[in-house]
Amino acid sequence: MPSSALGSFGLDDFGLDDRMRLFGYVTADNRLAYLWVLRAFDAARSSYQVVLHTSEVSATLSGLARTHAECPDPATLELPRLLDALVEWGVLDRSQDGARAATLAEYRNRHSVYQFTEAGYRAHRAVESVLAAGLDDSTLSRLVFADLLADLKALAHANTAGDAEEVYRKLNRLDRALADVAERAARFYHMLGDLGRTHDVRPEVFLAHKDALLSHLRDFHDELQRYTPRLREAVFEVEATGLDRMIEAAAEADERLFATPAERLADWHRRWAGLRSWLAPPQEDTPSEAERLSGATMAAIGDVLALLRRVTEARRGGVSRESQLRHLAAWFAGTGSEESAHALFDVVFGLGAPRHVGVAHADPEAIAGRLSWWEAPAVELSRSLVQTGRMPGQGKGRPARVERAESSRRVLREQQVAEERAQAEAAGRLMHAGPDDKLDAAQTTTLRRLLDIALAARKPGQSDKPLAAAAFGVRLTLTPRAGFATVETEEGRLHLDGYALTVTPAAHTAAA
Repeated sequence: MPSSALGSFGLDDFGLDDRMRLFGYVTADNRLAYLWVLRAFDAARSSYQVVLHTSEVSATLSGLARTHAECPDPATLELPRLLDALVEWGVLDRSQDGARAATLAEYRNRHSVYQFTEAGYRAHRAVESVLAAGLDDSTLSRLVFADLLADLKALAHANTAGDAEEVYRKLNRLDRALADVAERAARFYHMLGDLGRTHDVRPEVFLAHKDALLSHLRDFHDELQRYTPRLREAVFEVEATGLDRMIEAAAEADERLFATPAERLADWHRRWAGLRSWLAPPQEDTPSEAERLSGATMAAIGDVLALLRRVTEARRGGVSRESQLRHLAAWFAGTGSEESAHALFDVVFGLGAPRHVGVAHADPEAIAGRLSWWEAPAVELSRSLVQTGRMPGQGKGRPARVERAESSRRVLREQQVAEERAQAEAAGRLMHAGPDDKLDAAQTTTLRRLLDIALAARKPGQSDKPLAAAAFGVRLTLTPRAGFATVETEEGRLHLDGYALTVTPAAHTAAA
């Protein structure tokens, strides 16, 4: 908003210090009373009652106290003092209402009425959002990608038709949706980071939710992988209808009164650039924010699995950080003297005299005794002494004997060779199978493995390029084409949408 517009409403005078003082009631001694007073104003505002008298604030608080046990009784509060303090902080605005006077004396004294200031209401809503925040807010929205794709298709159609208002609505909706995705992802991954950094993970709580957490991450990643190339192509389709015309249409339909046309145009250029960086960056080698989000999701799955392993190991062993600290506290409480407590502290936390200070120079007579530590040459120390406190060569005993278990290794090797041979035989029969032949179970398993390798190599935005996978002495090639490719198997029919399938020899991949 231009500075002239701000000045016309007097908002420039509301400086940084005044804005920070809006949150003064949060740290005040009677902060809960201040919070419920503001909740009374918020409740009245939801009923379209903006201006309240002290008696009306008391009546609203009484209504809240009947439904909320933690709400204080207004009879125990000094409402005038609380309201004056909120006025001083800038959260409330006070005015006089002479129309409420019933007698001449009341008219002379006037009646003080209160209402939220605009900045005060925003400060109160910010505090309420923090108080109401929970794990339910830290979720990833996988359903938004279908809406994004539909909005991009509708945006291209509206821009082609020259519907400026529809272009503005779709662009605004896309901007809000992407902002919501980014905010949800930030909260979710921050929650996972806090969960992984905590020192006391209760197994019963984590194990009760780990399946839902992993399923949530997997579903979100699958949807993201599915829609990322389609969203990229939709962005290119939108720009093909005329980017400058679309931005100008959105800026023209923008309803911000106090922004100049040039400012609205620059703002919508910035928003589209942000949307494009999220879905389709200009350079091919530049990863999009959607791809970074996909990588972060995979890393989060690994972190959750590592945390699961740590929790299950602690649960199986019966030892956790909490139990260790409880035993340690009992030891400290059972020490008979202060000296014993200090000795226990040194042993537990590994504190002791710095051993490297007592190391002498290789040739003590070469250094004059009158030299201080600042002037004398440094003494060379071994890395093991500095890091572990052990002198070089001071080990913990002879290394344990390595058990080779040759018989078990030989059995496993024979099984591995047999499996490789079976795969190679199935791959050879797969290569010579005709279009009308039914594949047996072994051939179907080999085909699925090759399809898995080939489809995993797909890159977003390159759906028109062939895919290939080579293993077991054969090469599987998937060539993009219209229609389906059908493979008959003993278990049923396998359909490949948009690809033609060919199998050729690849001797360099055959196992010896």
